[in-house]
Amino acid sequence: MMTVRRVLVGMSGGVDSSVAAALLLERGWAVTGVTMTLWDGPSDAPGGGGRGACYGPGEGEDVAAARAVCAVLGIPHHALDLSAAYRREVLDYVRGEYRAGRTPNPCVRCNPAIKFGALVEAARKAGLEFDAFATGHYARVERDPDSGRFLLMKGLDPAKEQSYFLHRLTQEQLAGAVFPLGEWTKARVRERARTSGLPVAERPESQDFLEAGTAGLLEGESRPGPILDRSGRVLGEHSGIERYTVGQRKGLGIGAPEPLYVLAIDAERDAVVVGPRSALDAPGLTADHLNWIAVVGLAAPRRAACRIRYRHREAPALLTPEGDSVLVQFEEPQPAVTPGQAAVLYDGDTVLGGGVIREGWPAAKEKA
Repeated sequence: MMTVRRVLVGMSGGVDSSVAAALLLERGWAVTGVTMTLWDGPSDAPGGGGRGACYGPGEGEDVAAARAVCAVLGIPHHALDLSAAYRREVLDYVRGEYRAGRTPNPCVRCNPAIKFGALVEAARKAGLEFDAFATGHYARVERDPDSGRFLLMKGLDPAKEQSYFLHRLTQEQLAGAVFPLGEWTKARVRERARTSGLPVAERPESQDFLEAGTAGLLEGESRPGPILDRSGRVLGEHSGIERYTVGQRKGLGIGAPEPLYVLAIDAERDAVVVGPRSALDAPGLTADHLNWIAVVGLAAPRRAACRIRYRHREAPALLTPEGDSVLVQFEEPQPAVTPGQAAVLYDGDTVLGGGVIREGWPAAKEKA
């Protein structure tokens, strides 16, 4: 007799994770739903009263929505408090990155550390028994028959594919990961939720990291400083470097003959450096804090495609190892290479790995 496999499904209260649970149940898995609670502030804090962010006082609605879906599916549901781990691993990290003049990606940090890390560990400590962990991400996992490594693959819906956010998962985490929506489109997921009678079929997606915005995370810590041009001339004053990111045009409050964009953030001087659009283009970047998936590491230069933001079109590039870092030289310069963001490297639909952008190269640093 074949043993029924047990799967724990991370349920956010949204349509994607709800349909993921429904599909696994239909396929004969023994499914348990789990929702992590993250908010550790007052319930009456500003920002509550509606879904729209991962962290905020409105998370009670998400827990209730996930519980309602589990009731319809006839599966158990558990809510686990991950607020301390989330504050330590995500909120403190994000705060530190903004203070350092970088623009972090909270989801890239959260997935390996919290969803596939602390949540799975907390579920086992709570006595939940499962063989695999599933989410509603639009991605796929395959096993390389030659190397034996677990591969992270793009989801088939180009409008929703989310491998970018998952590129820091370890081999151990990928070995136990299940992504039921990897070959589905968002439209098909919505329709499936409707036909299955799931109460979240029309629920809007969470779009933001914090209900109160990033400014709320850094409230009381902002310091004004100069806005400089590339020669160091003071053009104005900013209200805090964490309010700016490379490539930003709006909100500078500076009059100029031509549009100005944020070119760099200098945390040591609390300065924002601005300049023309043409100065945003970078011939390459350096990334560190690398996580390799399809390969053990990079021993020699190789060609790949690099995505420098989630919605960025992948750019062909030459990868060159340099100690614990990788140099990425684009075939064509790319705009707004942003320190702190993730550089994710692809070979077709396969994620080779990725890292954190340390710096974009100015034109003078272009490699031969």
